[in-house]
Amino acid sequence: MAIKNHLDTIRKSFAGSNGYQDLGFGTQNFEKIKRLINQDGSFNVVKKGRARIRSYESYHMLLDMSWSKFFILVLIVYLLINLLFALIYTGIGIEELSGVVGRTSFERFYESFFFSTQTLTTLGYGRISPVGFWAGLAAAVESLLGVLGFALITGLMYGRFSRPKPRLAYSRAVIAPYKGKTAFEFRLANMRSNELIEVEVVVTYTFFDKKENIRTYVNLELERKAVNFMAMNWTVVHPIVEESPFYGMNQEMFYQADGEFIIMIKAFDESFSQIVYARKSYKNHEVVWGGRFNPMYDKLPSGKIGFYLNKIDDLEEVAIDGMISRKQQP
Repeated sequence: MAIKNHLDTIRKSFAGSNGYQDLGFGTQNFEKIKRLINQDGSFNVVKKGRARIRSYESYHMLLDMSWSKFFILVLIVYLLINLLFALIYTGIGIEELSGVVGRTSFERFYESFFFSTQTLTTLGYGRISPVGFWAGLAAAVESLLGVLGFALITGLMYGRFSRPKPRLAYSRAVIAPYKGKTAFEFRLANMRSNELIEVEVVVTYTFFDKKENIRTYVNLELERKAVNFMAMNWTVVHPIVEESPFYGMNQEMFYQADGEFIIMIKAFDESFSQIVYARKSYKNHEVVWGGRFNPMYDKLPSGKIGFYLNKIDDLEEVAIDGMISRKQQP
């Protein structure tokens, strides 16, 4: 009952203000889903009712899949094409390929297979060559397919390498003492050696209001919404004051609130001269109640700053007794 009353207070305090936002998920209650955005930033949405074969998505699929899957797919397609043409050459007749020395059917097949690999890549060692019309036609088609195929793979490789995509490290989220108050905090850092500038963050808290039977979105007020540079880490802080959705909550109430913190980050990638975006999500039960982050950097003998990405989750436990209020002691 206490948590319901508290959420009612949130609804009333933000009704008709700029605090309400619709992130594109609507106001419906999705009781069976665990979260709207997965921890890796992907949307927890599976699109149904589409055609099985979607040629319009092939390019995006090849750009978005992992590098391991991409190379495995290229290898499988390469082997299948060569197996197909090896079967074509043996079906036409091995006598239309000069230079074949294999005597058994298997030996002739694998010689046809390796002749196919040489033709597809336009390598051509020269020992085996087509002498008949049909074998020559098959070799001509395969060489054209090879030129087009490798040009396509080269374009995809360039697209994958040149596509700006941020790689950010996120810490655990905490409820921590902050300047005599209490705050919701998490920190992030750029994992790459490139520079991100004009970094902006928006933190939205969403929960389902059972009384009004709608999903509610509240933009949390942050101590700092943007930084010019992110050479080291950035600790994002939402001070929990009277206007905060979490003001007056104790630990039990906080964990009972089945809400979700949705993080949206926008930055300018200096290497690509393009704007990049990233997303992250925390559920209430994933937030550490009573934690203070330890520093991620120290001074090196050379006079430079040593910044340690592997310490992004380093924190110490601190006591937060009772309900969150303005007068929490650090």
